[in-house]
Amino acid sequence: MIKQVGFWGIFSISAGAMISSGLFVLPGLAFAKAGPVVFLSYFIAGAVALSTVFSLSELVTAMPKAGGDYFYVSRTFGKMFGTVSGLLSWFALSLKSAFAIIGLAELAWLAFGTALAPIAVILTVFFTVLNLLGVREATRIQNVLVAALFAILGLFALVGIQEIRLARYEPFLAQGYNALLSTAGFVFVSFGGVLTTASIAGEVREPARNIPLGLICSTVAVTILYSLVTFVVVGLVPAQELTTSLAPVAEAARYAGGPALHIAIVIASLFAFITTANGGILTASRYPIALANDGMMPRMLARESIKRRTPYPAIIATGLLIAVSVLLNLEVLVKAASTVILLTNIFAHLSVIVMRESRVANYLPSFRAPLYPWLQIGGTIIFSLLIIDMGIRPVLLSLLFVSVGTILYFLRRGRRGMAAPALVHLVERITNRKLGTRDLAEELRTIILDRDRIVKDEFDEVVETSVVLDIEEHMDLDPFLHMLADRIHTASPAIGANELVQLLREREEESSTALSGFVAIPHIVLEGNGRFMVLLIRARNGVRFSHEHTSVKAIFVLLGTRDKRNLHLRALAAIAQVVQNEEFELRWFSAKNEADLRDLVLLSSRKR
Repeated sequence: MIKQVGFWGIFSISAGAMISSGLFVLPGLAFAKAGPVVFLSYFIAGAVALSTVFSLSELVTAMPKAGGDYFYVSRTFGKMFGTVSGLLSWFALSLKSAFAIIGLAELAWLAFGTALAPIAVILTVFFTVLNLLGVREATRIQNVLVAALFAILGLFALVGIQEIRLARYEPFLAQGYNALLSTAGFVFVSFGGVLTTASIAGEVREPARNIPLGLICSTVAVTILYSLVTFVVVGLVPAQELTTSLAPVAEAARYAGGPALHIAIVIASLFAFITTANGGILTASRYPIALANDGMMPRMLARESIKRRTPYPAIIATGLLIAVSVLLNLEVLVKAASTVILLTNIFAHLSVIVMRESRVANYLPSFRAPLYPWLQIGGTIIFSLLIIDMGIRPVLLSLLFVSVGTILYFLRRGRRGMAAPALVHLVERITNRKLGTRDLAEELRTIILDRDRIVKDEFDEVVETSVVLDIEEHMDLDPFLHMLADRIHTASPAIGANELVQLLREREEESSTALSGFVAIPHIVLEGNGRFMVLLIRARNGVRFSHEHTSVKAIFVLLGTRDKRNLHLRALAAIAQVVQNEEFELRWFSAKNEADLRDLVLLSSRKR
């Protein structure tokens, strides 16, 4: 698919998915639970959501592919978990979109007296067609509507804060700290939309920058907006009225600015439902694509239109699922969808832990979640408690969806193979046994080349065919130089082993090529023309290069004729950039084999 989504697209899709009933309906119900401190409950919920955004950003920048959590869950825990997660997320996002469309249909019913079901189906068709026109068109409309939402709600807060009554905030902690925290869990579902953006990661320009920046900025902005708006609502609407209100922001607008501001808020709620519905179809439709690409759904669902490059079968299938959903009783289904969103948060945190601890080669996120692993452990515990608090019915319905996903996996698991997941690599590391293959590292390598748009230079081409050695024992310099000369002579018989030993020894006597206690770059000039070689050597227990550098672990050997001087200098500069990476030593030790060592050099961030 074409990469058409930039920072503002990520921001608007994420923010649009979060601003909906959580702001226009829930504050009154939340106030009944927490009292005047409800705005802090929203702030806490936003902070908890931000913890998932950090983990999600790490995973998606490492694997910016269609399907979001399906892709990283399947690569972390295996195909069965991925299939279940992908189907659950597809259903959950579709149901959330259906809920927003029902909200739009109810507004139409209030305004014109039209029947709910036909209008809901017509709206579903409209948003489906809009997405069929292309992701660029869908995100442009999303950008405009989200900007209008922020403008109207900002105006409401600006006008309303001048009219608030401080007496309405007393007693401040009427229900106590427990109510404050439990209400944060109650309103957390308002922030569930931020996870949906991961599903379009494969269509994002510069994903290494735009995905984490867009997700973090949208979550922070929406958290501030929610907290500010609910603070103003509490200060405007009498407690007795607010406790039972299902349109608290609209009621507050009447107190602050009269009919004009009230109409503006109604329009804002309309925009909010539109952005949720539109963004929901856009993001939900990417799950069938990812499942189809891995053989877990019919391959036709991954097809794209020739002209617009839109995945029309997946969009149509998602539209049909939503159209059926709007005709059902959504209350229990939406609660089940909320449970699925909480599960997705747990998977995001656990995936980061498994990916990091497995030390899979080429897991190279451009953004790393802070406070590892405490952020992930704490997030997993919090979301598990929130699921328990949801009650038994939505959990049972979610288990039904899990059963459907599991059955689908067993029916289609032979359609296409998949690399051993990171979980297998973690077990390998714990048990010190070889269980999997290098397929996952190879897949991640391909993803990084596409993500970073790496165009190979001459140094890359040399490294791809270079000799890579992995030495277990500690060696003194002279035996090391003899071993090195023998390997070079074996790879290139035209270069005499004795001549090489002499040249390498003379170079070390002139001045040690060890740059530090960890890295050395022996480099010599050969006679003749048109020859240049690079050798990558990991000495697990070190090579003694000098009295000062007694245990060098990373050795890069460069040999070239005088006519290759420019390439020689470029290679030195490239290696210098590679070894200056702050994670170089850890990754050098973590590499499992020669191929991983080669990829470490090829995929490192450097100027080309």
